[in-house]
Amino acid sequence: MTGAAAPSIRLEGVSKWYGEVLGLNEVTAEFGPGVSGLLGPNGAGKSTLMKLACGMLRPSLGHVFLCDENPFNRPSVMPRLGHCPEADAVYPKASALEVLIYLLRLGGFSRVEARIRANHALERVGLANAKTRSVAGYSKGMKQRVKLAQAFAHGPDVLVLDEPLNGLDPPGRRELGALIREFGEEGRCVLVSSHILHEVEDLAPRILFLHTGRVLAEGTVAEIRGELSEYPLVVRIDTPTPHPLAARLLEVDGVRRVEWRDDGIEVLTRRPDLLFDRVASASEEEGITVESVVPADEDLEAVFRYLTR
Repeated sequence: MTGAAAPSIRLEGVSKWYGEVLGLNEVTAEFGPGVSGLLGPNGAGKSTLMKLACGMLRPSLGHVFLCDENPFNRPSVMPRLGHCPEADAVYPKASALEVLIYLLRLGGFSRVEARIRANHALERVGLANAKTRSVAGYSKGMKQRVKLAQAFAHGPDVLVLDEPLNGLDPPGRRELGALIREFGEEGRCVLVSSHILHEVEDLAPRILFLHTGRVLAEGTVAEIRGELSEYPLVVRIDTPTPHPLAARLLEVDGVRRVEWRDDGIEVLTRRPDLLFDRVASASEEEGITVESVVPADEDLEAVFRYLTR
């Protein structure tokens, strides 16, 4: 990676119109080193935001910065950017190795350096044994690996990855998910979109929710869930003695409902802090056995449902 401005993507009051259709509406956001997730339903504005970040579109209003520079029509910024598009973007009659060497040569690398980098990138995405085969015979998952390899082969500071795990089987998702997390740990700015909520939650500590072109929320899942105070939290408690524990929890301020479930109880509360304190005191001071306490709706799927109501 280069030693210039820190890897980052920044949008300041950005809007984008397609004729009379609004793709993005006054979005202000910043993504620094590490992995950030971009979530939203179809039409939310995810692809528009990514294309703006890559300099493929000019904003109708506002400003976009890639490593503190405007990326639109700015060739000098492009070596710092790696883009994995959602659509297939490989040459079907060439081998994966030929594709990467060709793209790296276009980027200014010597023939020797391009071959070294191409081999390393393909090995890193698990295609070392298939690199000389025609891409036309690749599966969807293998083509995804080629797209990811070309995105980082030149050593960019910023990676914009649009549905990078689409088409991969579960082992492949885990493998390339771990690689994407490595990119963040290396100090790169990595922006990942996905329609699979738990996948993004596993990849990205920080999430940006888009809906109808607007930012609904941003931050860690826990931070966003903490701001949704109007929505009660569901907590599942595993205990072999549910009745005495339930009686004590009904006395806690904010508890709306206690229901029996297999191996325990489920509590609906507006004050999870008070609930957790009471469960701890019941266990430590009163000897009630508590095997686990698990918030049931602090994951991305639950947060997304709340945000889009």
